[in-house]
Amino acid sequence: MPVRLNFKKWIVGFGAIGSAMLFYPNDDDHNQSSQKQNSWITPSSWSKWDHNWDRRHPEWLANVANLDNDINKESRKKRSIRAKSNVKHIILIRHGQYNTEGKADSDRTLTNLGKQQAEATGKRLQELGLPYSLMVQSTIVRAKETAKIIEKYLKDVTVTEDSVLSEGMPIAPDPPIDMWNTEVVVYEDGPRIEAAFRKYFHRPEPSQDKDSYIILVCHANVIRYFVCRALQFPPEGWLRLSLNHGSITWVSIRPNGRVTLRSLGDSGHMGPQLISSY
Repeated sequence: MPVRLNFKKWIVGFGAIGSAMLFYPNDDDHNQSSQKQNSWITPSSWSKWDHNWDRRHPEWLANVANLDNDINKESRKKRSIRAKSNVKHIILIRHGQYNTEGKADSDRTLTNLGKQQAEATGKRLQELGLPYSLMVQSTIVRAKETAKIIEKYLKDVTVTEDSVLSEGMPIAPDPPIDMWNTEVVVYEDGPRIEAAFRKYFHRPEPSQDKDSYIILVCHANVIRYFVCRALQFPPEGWLRLSLNHGSITWVSIRPNGRVTLRSLGDSGHMGPQLISSY
């Protein structure tokens, strides 16, 4: 009996050691394979930054045009100096809270709270005092009403509307949801929202000689997708982000294609009684 008991203990002990070795490999094995593994130290393949994400990288364009790709040091120097002062800033505003009872777009107007949120956002944009040149609104009523309120606080801003900014499902989210017939909705909305991203999100034009600021008044799904695409994060993760009504999201794009998210869904300019997201 003692022999059998000791044998059982030996088996259990060996199993425990084996499990530990499985989950905690020795340092030598770990160091040898660290270059091959994806970890918090070694970037995974999807996180490699694509410098030509907007298909406007100067050298790539030169190759496409069959031009001389040999850029001298002086031109590089001028380009790097200019890059410090001609950033493209895109400020995305989610519309205010709206009535959800009606099915028609004309019925989904801003609530009183939604109007107050738009007022607060307009005041905040005014306080920032940035040289806004253009405000583009979605063609959906709640976005148009929000933009109209914000416009009161801005000077010398051209206001236009663009249907590609309308709400929709840009890509099937992961984790999935059962709220809609995802495949059909994405088939209809996805290409349009992706086209909107390509239209507005790209590095500044070569002719731009100073910082530019444009405002897009649109919708939560659209903004969340734009942010994921601009940062080259997995776009199917858009539904993991949350945006309050009237919130401000600020993305900056440099001439070299580098993208910075300066704020996401900022609603700090509102009092607690004004904050809502549904």
